[in-house]
Amino acid sequence: MRVMAQMAMVMNLDKCIGCHTCSVTCKQAWTNRSGVEYVWFNNVETRPGQGYPRRYEDQETWRGGWTLNRRGRLTLKGGGRLRKLLTIFSNPKLPSIQDYYEPWTYDYETLTNAPLQEHTPVARPKSLLSGQDMKISWSANWDDDLGGAPDHGDKDVLLKTIADKVRFEFEQTFMFYLPRICEHCLNPSCAASCPSGAIYKREEDGIVLVDQDRCRGWRMCVSGCPYKKVYFNHRTGKAEKCTFCFPRVEVGIPTVCSETCVGRLRYIGLMLYDADAVLAAASTADEHGLYEAQRRVFLDPHDPAVVRAAQRAGIPDDWIEAARRSPVYALINTYQVALPLHPEYRTMPMVWYIPPLSPVVDVVRDTGYDAEDRGNLFAAIDALRIPVDYLAQLFTAGDPAPVDAVLRRLAAMRSYMRDLNLGRDADESIPAAVGMTGEQVYEMYRLLALAKYDERYVIPTAHAEQAHSLEELATGCSLDYEGGPGMGGSGPFGEASGGPTPVAVENFRMLRERQTTDTVVDPADKARRVNLLNWDGKGRPDGLFPARPGGSAGEPSDGSQSRP
Repeated sequence: MRVMAQMAMVMNLDKCIGCHTCSVTCKQAWTNRSGVEYVWFNNVETRPGQGYPRRYEDQETWRGGWTLNRRGRLTLKGGGRLRKLLTIFSNPKLPSIQDYYEPWTYDYETLTNAPLQEHTPVARPKSLLSGQDMKISWSANWDDDLGGAPDHGDKDVLLKTIADKVRFEFEQTFMFYLPRICEHCLNPSCAASCPSGAIYKREEDGIVLVDQDRCRGWRMCVSGCPYKKVYFNHRTGKAEKCTFCFPRVEVGIPTVCSETCVGRLRYIGLMLYDADAVLAAASTADEHGLYEAQRRVFLDPHDPAVVRAAQRAGIPDDWIEAARRSPVYALINTYQVALPLHPEYRTMPMVWYIPPLSPVVDVVRDTGYDAEDRGNLFAAIDALRIPVDYLAQLFTAGDPAPVDAVLRRLAAMRSYMRDLNLGRDADESIPAAVGMTGEQVYEMYRLLALAKYDERYVIPTAHAEQAHSLEELATGCSLDYEGGPGMGGSGPFGEASGGPTPVAVENFRMLRERQTTDTVVDPADKARRVNLLNWDGKGRPDGLFPARPGGSAGEPSDGSQSRP
């Protein structure tokens, strides 16, 4: 048993309202730059729908993820080294910009500078790629709220196997929202597909990153990722992807998408897993067994044998304690209500989902019956407007049994807690019917409905003794601004290749605080920090530099003007 640690996320789809706040804040923090206008590290899809990019789940076309060969061995679906070598200069399995969308802006100057005229001036859409007028016909969220519309819903790749069970009529339509980020897989096919070895999985927390200096722009990672969450920056000639906001996670702060989530549907925690068991789990012959196989890879942090193995592997004690308190472990293994997205891709994804139950309650209520009664809810699951078979296509490789079990547990929680909230005696037969105790149902209810900030996000901070190595990794993968670490210089494989060696990103004050405190950063100086996202690069704002003797922070003590 080789114990390793992995940051993971669970999303409760019952709480997602489709506001796209997560997408916008992620865009502002990570891809608000030239060359990545079309890139969304986080996007929210309406299901049924085509997704982003269009029909990304059609692996017969895109050949992403892993498959088993005739001897039962795990191989890349897109082919091995020989096929990659033959197509390295012309990769035929890439989504086009039309599969994503051609980014645009509007000619606002026409509105502000147009002279007085008979008709109101119009701001025409302009392509951000060509600068020419364009007609907008698709985007990352074009089919928002149109999951049941005949013009869009029937193009969903997953519906081809259950089309006879779905009727696209107005009174029969159904939809739900599916937020997506990089899965930071245990068995990432993007890393295995990269000829230059630029994509790597961090040993200390499992976050998958792209080394911008090693990337040569072959784009095999884009083809290899079945979730299509690796993007190509056409300006720098480099691949980019979700970073799980590693600079925030290293200091115990949740990802931007989680921090700003209006519905509070995201949970972040640490998982301990057996690295030696990953290959065998991903090689499970029966696709329906992949979900359970991955669950068995996760280790119980309360098991003394696991704790001893983790300590021998160098995992700090506070990380082991964080794994014990992890909401992700509780939702996946303790309560068993979270499911992986497309386990049949065999990448062992680490972003899991709690399937939506709300439409069940709506259906029962519309019939005039008690929507929280256990008998009514359990019976309604079989006639769910969102077909269980559709959810199974998303989360369990088409096996409806685990999805049905999850929905019954969620329904039992609603019914059991309703009795308690109304002051009635608890009916212990309700949790017993789904293999749980009343105490477990109550704790699950607290986690899903009432959990506070520090219960939803249990993120151990990086240790001071690891700070130097983490700092160097951060400079190698920075995506913060044009011309920044890993993005400067020019070379034969893109603007960033052959650039100068990145310099340390920390100033003297933070480094001094690291040397005198137990944590990576000192929370006491939070009020003096500068938000670089809002700084225009001019002048010296307070807090950017240490105060000089006789002057305030950012202002020279001799009274001379600050040089921009």
